[in-house]
Amino acid sequence: MIATGIVTALALRSVAAPYGRHARSGWGPSIPSRLGWILMEAPASLAFLGIYLAGDHRAATSPLVLLSLWQLHYVHRAFVYPFRIRASGKTMPASVAAMAIAFNGWNAYINARWISHLGDYPIEWLTEPRFFIGAAVFLAGWGVNMWADTVLLHLRKPGETGYRVPRGWLFEVVACPNYLGEILEWIGWAIATWSLPGLAFAVYTAANVGPRAGTHLEWYRAQFPDYPKDRKALIPFVW
Repeated sequence: MIATGIVTALALRSVAAPYGRHARSGWGPSIPSRLGWILMEAPASLAFLGIYLAGDHRAATSPLVLLSLWQLHYVHRAFVYPFRIRASGKTMPASVAAMAIAFNGWNAYINARWISHLGDYPIEWLTEPRFFIGAAVFLAGWGVNMWADTVLLHLRKPGETGYRVPRGWLFEVVACPNYLGEILEWIGWAIATWSLPGLAFAVYTAANVGPRAGTHLEWYRAQFPDYPKDRKALIPFVW
């Protein structure tokens, strides 16, 4: 997965993933965007749960807490977020959804298998500094991600079309605080699980959404001549 992340980052530096504001033809058949979001995010919740329940440690307290953190993100992403977005009449390439389904199934397997079967998380793990720090980073990232998504979803009033420049808090320093929040979440997960699967997912997340944040910044600057010149892509005051 780490190697795949490196390849993904290199590819996304030259080719923007063709969905959302970067949607374009030439990627094969399309499906409704809302359906695509549900199909591609559901395995990260449902497959993860099924694999988790097959593990020997499925009833242990610490793995259950880790399961709760994971599902906090993915139940929302798969079954709430698709119904919050304005997706009427919008489509995404079926190929994009298929790649996401494959990745999310793979990622669900290695992380769920680790925390419920291969890893060792006794009850004392919940008093470990690594768990406290990781959970705090995860929840902070989750909060940033949820806040940023809400700002973006309310940029347009009912009936309005087109894009606007988001404002407020982290949007004043970076173009994509939603992606920053997501990266923080999975860095926190990597710390809280103290595992190679967790680290691999954190690396892949940064490799996937990092270049997209750069593409978003370039798009904003091209579309809005008055876009703040000192606003960075992803990391406040750095990049």
